[in-house]
Amino acid sequence: MPILEVFPQNPDDRIMQQMASELRSGEVIICPTDTLYGFVCMLSNRSGIEKICKLVGKKPEKANLSIICSDLKHISDFTLQFDKNTYKLMNRNLPGPFTFILKANSKVPKLFLSNRKTIGIRVPNHKVPLKLVELCGEPLVSASVHNPLSPDQFMDDPNEMDKAYKQNVHWTIDAGIGGLIGSAVIDCSSETPEIVREGPKEII
Repeated sequence: MPILEVFPQNPDDRIMQQMASELRSGEVIICPTDTLYGFVCMLSNRSGIEKICKLVGKKPEKANLSIICSDLKHISDFTLQFDKNTYKLMNRNLPGPFTFILKANSKVPKLFLSNRKTIGIRVPNHKVPLKLVELCGEPLVSASVHNPLSPDQFMDDPNEMDKAYKQNVHWTIDAGIGGLIGSAVIDCSSETPEIVREGPKEII
């Protein structure tokens, strides 16, 4: 699969347009975030979601998928109404390396949710995925890229990802070596937010 190199702070607009076109046509690509690299597709892409689940070796109801939104207003388009405290918590920490678990609304595909009623949502502090969301006009579904020979280990080198997944994924956006620590996960689906997993940055 071709590797497209970009500057994380100023990604080439031509490459971003090309990758958005690939996503709109139903492709799954490998994309950087502010934590781990991820397999991504558009939220409306049912076959893409199924492919990502196969790539991570899990059924949709077991896969740790999240959706990438552009900002807080965009998040509210796909969740049930949340309280002011939750809004303030997200507003202080996003964009950033955090996944917030919220109650999903009917705009989220049933395939994505399976039997769950909650969804993990991210607004990463990285221009590449945010630009792709903007160009695609909808959120991206994301799952972290792991080592296929060792599913508990994440990958940080786009060239190694290319070698491992070239039979399955057409494109990799290379924004340099990524991280090896996933985002912090905060469950805001009940009255009191709960930190489910620590991440590279403390929540404020």
